[in-house]
Amino acid sequence: FEYRKQDFVGPQVGEQMIVSGSMAMILSFIAIMIYIWIRFEWQFGLGVLIALVHDVIISLGFMSITRYDFNLSSIAAILTIIGYSVNDSVVIYDRIRDNLRKFSRKPVNEIINNSINETLSRTTVTVLTTLLANLALILLGGEAIKSFSVLVFFGIVVGTFSSIFISAPILTMFNLKNTKE
Repeated sequence: FEYRKQDFVGPQVGEQMIVSGSMAMILSFIAIMIYIWIRFEWQFGLGVLIALVHDVIISLGFMSITRYDFNLSSIAAILTIIGYSVNDSVVIYDRIRDNLRKFSRKPVNEIINNSINETLSRTTVTVLTTLLANLALILLGGEAIKSFSVLVFFGIVVGTFSSIFISAPILTMFNLKNTKE
């Protein structure tokens, strides 16, 4: 037998890891919200926040169901998922904002639907490419990064779902208005 890695985390280190990881997630949420607030309107910021909370809860639920260990690589995976989901949402939001300016007479829900459809091919290609690279990590990366790779794989799927089906459509719930309506 060859031991490649042996970890032991005592109760104080484990508690500090949970506190530090939670703080990192909260600070990333705050930084993302400031960025979205500066770049877009407040409705977009709430849409991203709801989608990100969805992604984190679903990803943590996946870890709980699959019984993967929660460790530092899990925190890195959650932060990666947050970044990926924000990027995907911002691409759709940019298209929505452009289409709001371009099609001032159309209803907002139609503009959101068209914007999602216009970015769908880009999103699909990006997701498939990223998942393919991540699949290589899952299959060839070894046990040291297995939980990270599996969680990121799952999170990319969930993040893409939330960008398309949560963060963009929820704008209608917050009464996003077309400036020229």
